[in-house]
Amino acid sequence: MKLVVVSAGLSSPSSTRLLADRLTAATLGQVDAEAEVIELRDLATEIAQHFVTGFPPARLAAALDAVAAADGLIAVTPVFAASYSGLFKSFFDVIDKDALTGKPVLVGATGGTARHSLVTEHALRPLFTYLRALVLPTAVYAASEDWGAEGLAQRITRAGRELARFMAPSTDESSEDTAGRSTNEAGPSATATAAAAAPDVDTAAAIAPRSLHGAITSVDPAAGFEVVPFAQRLAALRPAD
Repeated sequence: MKLVVVSAGLSSPSSTRLLADRLTAATLGQVDAEAEVIELRDLATEIAQHFVTGFPPARLAAALDAVAAADGLIAVTPVFAASYSGLFKSFFDVIDKDALTGKPVLVGATGGTARHSLVTEHALRPLFTYLRALVLPTAVYAASEDWGAEGLAQRITRAGRELARFMAPSTDESSEDTAGRSTNEAGPSATATAAAAAPDVDTAAAIAPRSLHGAITSVDPAAGFEVVPFAQRLAALRPAD
C-alpha cells in the first residue's frame, strides 16, 4: 500500500513538516505501507506554471500522480489568515477532480495560537469533502504551545490509527472478495443468489454491504467504524404518528 503525505510548510525545518512526520509515523505504526512525502515549497514554481500554461511540469505531474494513486493521504498546512495557505489550496486546485474520490484523508494544520484550532473543520474538511474524499473523523491541529503536550500526542495516535484502519482492507472484505472470485468462476456469486432469493432486501445493499452511504459516527479501534444510514437517522428524527 502507498501512503502519500502533502506538507505545505514554507520553512525548513517547519512545524508543519514535523506534524506531518508524526502523523506519518503514527499511521505506519498501524499498517504496512510505503510513505512518500511531497513538500509543496519545492513545487511552488511548477504549480504557478501549471495555472498559466494548463500543463503540469514533470515534477508536479509526478506529485499529482502519486496523490491520485495513493491508498491514503495525509495533508498538513500552516494557517494563513485563519485558513489554509495559498500554496496548499493551489496544489489541490490543479489536481484532477476525481483523484481523491473515496480516498481516506487525514487533515492537519499548524498555527501560532489555539484560536485557529477550528481551521481543520471550517476550511480543510469542507475542501476535501468537496473533492469527494473520505475525511477522517479526527483532524489534528497543533498550536505552538501544543508541542510536547500529552494531548497532541494522543490526538496524533488516534488519527494515525483511524487512517490505518481505512487504508487496510478488513478481513471480512478479503474473505468476501475471495469467495466472490471462487463462485464467479463457476457461476453467480452467493451474494447475488441470496439477493435474488430475497426480493424484499435491497439488492445494492446486498451486493455491496460495506459501501459507505451514511454518516461515520465513530471509529473504535476494538469494534471498527460505525456507519449509520441516512434514512435511519432521518427516521429517528421524525415525530411518532
